[in-house]
Amino acid sequence: MLLNFGQPLPLLRHTDVPPRVLENYILTGYRFPNYSLRDCLLSAIRPTNETGNFWTHFLPLFIFLYYFMEVFGWEGAPHGASPFFYPLWNYFIGVFCLLMASSMAHLLNSMSLVVREVCFFVDYGTISSYTVGSSLAYYYYIHPRAGIKDSGGQNGSQMDMKIEPARSLKSFYVIPDFGVLFETLYIPTACVVAILCVLSCCNTRHRWRRHRYVIRTFVFLFPFLISSTPVFYRLLTRSPYSTTSSSFEISTSTAGFFYRHCLWLLVSAVFNISKFPERLSPGSFDIWGHSHQWFHCCTFLSILDELHMIKTEVRAILLSQTLLLPPAILSRLPGPTIASTYGVMLLLQTTIVSIIVCFSWHANSIYGPERDQLAKEHSKKPLKCH
Repeated sequence: MLLNFGQPLPLLRHTDVPPRVLENYILTGYRFPNYSLRDCLLSAIRPTNETGNFWTHFLPLFIFLYYFMEVFGWEGAPHGASPFFYPLWNYFIGVFCLLMASSMAHLLNSMSLVVREVCFFVDYGTISSYTVGSSLAYYYYIHPRAGIKDSGGQNGSQMDMKIEPARSLKSFYVIPDFGVLFETLYIPTACVVAILCVLSCCNTRHRWRRHRYVIRTFVFLFPFLISSTPVFYRLLTRSPYSTTSSSFEISTSTAGFFYRHCLWLLVSAVFNISKFPERLSPGSFDIWGHSHQWFHCCTFLSILDELHMIKTEVRAILLSQTLLLPPAILSRLPGPTIASTYGVMLLLQTTIVSIIVCFSWHANSIYGPERDQLAKEHSKKPLKCH
């Protein structure tokens, strides 16, 4: 498997690789699934049909990090370790794991058929983790009762709530009776849906193969609808900030970021399902420009607009000196704690890892013998490279 340095393994046509490795309308640039770790890493700088898939999620990781770190340099922002930022750090964990797992899955999946399956199981798991990370950020920063300022008092996990004079009540909005139900079920529902998504997507590796791209796309659009509930509510009701405040002026850009976030998600779904443009000219977009690369670009642009939206709401909260809510509904909204943020993510990740282990064991029982057989046949068979 290991070749002399500087002598890369040949790239193959679709007729020379196992059917399991084939992608629709991609005819060349394949790596045979027997690469060593070193060969996989070196393939990042070779023009294979996975090179663009790797870079379109690896490079954006650094762009995301740049914009994310801006928050901690704002005037008046608490220390980065403050409980106020717990949800934001969990969001960062979700995005970081998603982009890193996706890029590594595309880079390392040619080590064997079993490793290929495991790579994409992990990829699906991190997508679900990202949706829950987003939900935590939405809950604490874009929640209908958001607009709360870190007290920095005796209990750093609680948020200080101050009341605007009665003359400002005309700018308030009223939270419906289902508010308590929402606060109780929103995060648990996001977690359950995320787990169901992992199970469904992992199953598409073995079942429902014909419609796997449609299933995976819609399975991950569903958590978007669940996690975006606080944003929908915010857009359909009045702002919790006084119309004369700096917070109100800043938060007005939330809608624009959210609509762009939705647009990029929709475009990414179209690319993922349609397999455009390679469907129009099979073989012409094997290395650069095929649909999965555009899918990656659009999903990252969606994440970037989501980050800007969350940052906008965080900025508005930090600038707000008062919590503008009617006195009748001044029940305290608990601030973020380690248990309600990192604890939730840890429990979710543990569950997802358990699911991945189960599917990986099943994949090994199926593809383990086939992997060994392919290795023997591949060593004897003359292959047409390009």
